[in-house]
Amino acid sequence: MTGTSPSDFAKRLDKTADDTEALLGRLLSDDILPDEIARPKRLMDAMRYSSLNGGKRLRPFLVVESAAVFGVPREAALLVGAALECIHCYSLIHDDLPAMDNSDLRRGRPTLHKQTDDATAILAGDGLLTIAFDIITRDEVHRDANVRLLLTRALARCAGIGGMVGGQILDLAGEGRFGGNEPIDVARIQQMKTGALLRYGCIAGAILGQALQKEYQALDDYGRALGEAFQIADDLLDVEGDAAALGKPAGADAALGKTTFVTQLGIDGAKQRVRDLLARADSAISIFGERAAVLQAAAHFVAERKN
Repeated sequence: MTGTSPSDFAKRLDKTADDTEALLGRLLSDDILPDEIARPKRLMDAMRYSSLNGGKRLRPFLVVESAAVFGVPREAALLVGAALECIHCYSLIHDDLPAMDNSDLRRGRPTLHKQTDDATAILAGDGLLTIAFDIITRDEVHRDANVRLLLTRALARCAGIGGMVGGQILDLAGEGRFGGNEPIDVARIQQMKTGALLRYGCIAGAILGQALQKEYQALDDYGRALGEAFQIADDLLDVEGDAAALGKPAGADAALGKTTFVTQLGIDGAKQRVRDLLARADSAISIFGERAAVLQAAAHFVAERKN
C-alpha cells in the first residue's frame, strides 16, 4: 500500500465526524417515533449533551472506512456507526459515575452527572444504549434482514457481558473493588473493555459488505490489533499527556491504582508493543491492497494520537 497522506486522512476523519454529528442530531431530536409515547426533554437534553459536540468519532469512522472497502453505501455505514457511537457514549456516561471512575471532566466539559445528577446520567446512558439497537435494526441499514440480524448480534456481544461490560467489571476488580487478589490480565481487560467496540467498527464493515470469510477474518485481526494499540496509546497518554490536550484529568489510572500496559511493560516496552501491533494491523489488511489505505492510516493515527 502506498498509504494515505496525513492531510487527506484528517479530512476524511473530520468529514465522518461531521456526518455522524448531523445524523446523531436527527436521531436524538425531540421528534416522537411510532410506538414511542413521549421523549422527555430532560432525558433528551442529557443524551444530546453527552453525544453531540465532541470526540473524534473514531468508531463510526472505522465502520465507514471498513464498509468502503466493499463499496457499501456511505449512508448505511453511517447509521451503523451512529448506533456504535451511541453505545460508546453511553459507556462513557456510566464510566464517569461516582460508583465507577468518579470523573469530573470529559471532553473538556463537566461530565454528565456533574452537569445534571446521577439519576439523569444513568437514564441518559440507558437511553443511548437502547436507541442504538433501534438504529441498527432499521431497514435503511441493509435490505437483507439477515445482515441486520448479524450486525445486531455482533454489537450486543461486543458491547455486553463478553465484551465491554464484562471488561468494565474486570477492570474494577483489578482495582480491588470487590476484595480478593484475583490475577489481573491487562490484555484480556483491554480486549473487552476498550477493544471490543473498536473491533466491532471493523467487522461491521465486513458484515455490511457480506465479505468472504477470509476478508472478515482480515478485518477482525486488524480490529484486534488496532484496539490493543489504542489502549496502550491511551495508557501512555495517561502518563505522558496533559489534561488540556486530553480533555480529562491526566494520571487518573495511577490515582485509581489501575494496572495498565505501562505499569506492566514500562514506557519503552509499551511503545515497542505498539510498533509490533501496527505491523500486525498492516499485515492483516494487506489482502485488500489500496482499498485499505485509509484503514492503514487509521491504525497509525490511533497509535500516534495526542488526545
